[in-house]
Order: sequence, then structure tokens, then C-alpha cells
Amino acid sequence: MNLKESPGSTIIRRHPPEVLLDVDIKHAEESLGLVEQKLEEHHKKTLTNKERVLTSLAAGAMAGAIAKTVIAPLDRTKINFQIQNKKFTFREAFQFLIKSYRSAGILSWWRGNSATMARVVPYASIQYAAHEQWKQVLQVETIAQKKSYPGRSFIAGSLAGVTSSTCTYPLDLARARMAVTHKDKYTTLAHVFLKIWKEEGAFTLYRGFSPTVLGVIPYSGTSFFTYETLKRLHYEYTQRNEPNPAERLMFGALAGLLGQTSSYPLDIVRRRMQTAVVTGRSYRTIKSTLSIVLKEEGVVGGLYKGLSMNWVKGPICVGISFTAFDLLQKFFRWLQIFRNR
Repeated sequence: MNLKESPGSTIIRRHPPEVLLDVDIKHAEESLGLVEQKLEEHHKKTLTNKERVLTSLAAGAMAGAIAKTVIAPLDRTKINFQIQNKKFTFREAFQFLIKSYRSAGILSWWRGNSATMARVVPYASIQYAAHEQWKQVLQVETIAQKKSYPGRSFIAGSLAGVTSSTCTYPLDLARARMAVTHKDKYTTLAHVFLKIWKEEGAFTLYRGFSPTVLGVIPYSGTSFFTYETLKRLHYEYTQRNEPNPAERLMFGALAGLLGQTSSYPLDIVRRRMQTAVVTGRSYRTIKSTLSIVLKEEGVVGGLYKGLSMNWVKGPICVGISFTAFDLLQKFFRWLQIFRNR
């Protein structure tokens, strides 16, 4: 039967139940997202700055330790190729791991991991806490601020990396030395510092620091900027305040991929300068090291040697690190143990 609308009459149009259900679900999700965001913002306001720093330090330390332990064998393999004039292939990398296993056992894959932990725990702890503080200083904490000032988000990430690198660089040098030498040369982390101090001088502990700082600016800036931007775009598209763990892993993986690619040549320079005494080569300045590597090994086989390995381990490491930090920080901020300290 056809109904015609006449003056003074009212036509009631009914939507199918499934359409109404979809609309209700959509409205519920949007409302839930807004509620979660408001609760999160309210909770942040109830935390003092000291409590925010403490929770960031704790979450960053644990996130860095978890991520680096997972990819430690791949990291050691990459460093071994970075410091040698030897072509990198996945087959050669696999053979290196097999050879290490046969000669010194499976724990050799984690040789130097104690030094890695001694560096990564304070490095990641300081980096994440510094990033939270730099975001506050540069006023890029909220979604609206990140959208309005993307350049500041990049600067906040870069400054976080510079801050943590400056504080922990000697530990990074010690880790590199232990990763490429036999255990007889450096028995412990303390032994590395004592031997370097006695035989090479205190300034050697910061050998290769310049390329590290130059490299961490694009690396840390790109990584944090990419991750924060992807989370912002996720919220704008889904209206969900928080990505789920799988989404966080994907965002972190992409951030790590872009960050490490942007700074990789300076990572090569840093490793060569750090291990010059061990390898018997003379790498004194950034310019001379770049010149030697380019002349002897070229761009792809030299400055980007092992990058394909980084494309495997980097996204895994950064993805795990960002995800673990976000979840642990959120958990710690709900614990009373971090209150009123």
C-alpha cells in the first residue's frame, strides 16, 4: 500500500533493525572513546610531574630491556658485519650465528647482553621519561597540539634521544667492544671500563660520540614522530582513544623502520670509531671514517651494510619497545606504589 503525505499528516519511516543496530554501535563506540579520553586526561591531571617521571622511567627501563633481549642475537650479528670490510648477506649472517653456537654455545648469541642491559635500561628509561618532559615543554601532549605542531613532535623525539645518548654513551661503547671480542679480552663490563681507562684514556669512553648524536637526531625524531602521528591518525579515524596492542606493534614497527633507515650510515661510522682499537683500523673523525668506508666498500656495501638485517630486527625491537612502554606506563600510573613519592 502506498502512503502519500498530505498537509497536516505525519509519515513515520522505520529503518530496518540492522541499520539501527549499526548506528547504535557506532554511537556507543564514539561515546566510549570520548569517555576513555576524558578519563585518561583527568588521570594525567591527578598525577604530579614527579609521579609522571617515575612511571615513565620505570616503564621505559622495562620496555627497553624486553625489546633488546628479544633481538640480541640479531644485534650482535649486525655489529659483527658493521665493523668489518665484509659483504653482508642473510646467509653469511646465519653462518655467523651457527659458527658462534658451535664454538661457544647458544649463550654466545647473547654475549655482551649484560653490557646491553646496563646501557639499554638507563638509556630507554631516560629516553622515554625525557620524551614525556620535552612534549610538555614544547606543548605537544594532546592530539590537537600534535596535529597543529608536527615539527615540535619531531623535535621532542630528537631531544629525548640526545638526552639519553649523552647520559649513557660510555655504556654503548662498552657493549660494542664486548660484542666483537672474545671473552678473554674483556671479561666483564667493569673490565671494559678499567682497561679502556688505563690503556686508552678516559676520553676514549666518548669516542664516536659525535656521529652518535648526529645519528640519534633523525633516528629518535623520526621514530617518536611516526609513532605519535600514527596513534593520532588512528584516533581521528576510529574515535578510539587507545590502539590495541597489535596496532601499537604495527605503528612501532613502521616507526622503527623509518627511523633506522634515516640514520643508518652514521650508525656504521659510530661502530667503526668505537671498535677501531679492536679491529686495528684508524677511524678518527666522522669525515675520515665516511671517506674510508665509501672508498673501500661503497655506499650499499659499506654505509648501508647490514641495513636489511636492521629492517628485520629494527621494527621488531622498536615495535615491542613502544608497545611495552605504553602499556606498562599506563599500568604503573594506576598503581598506588608510585603515588606520593
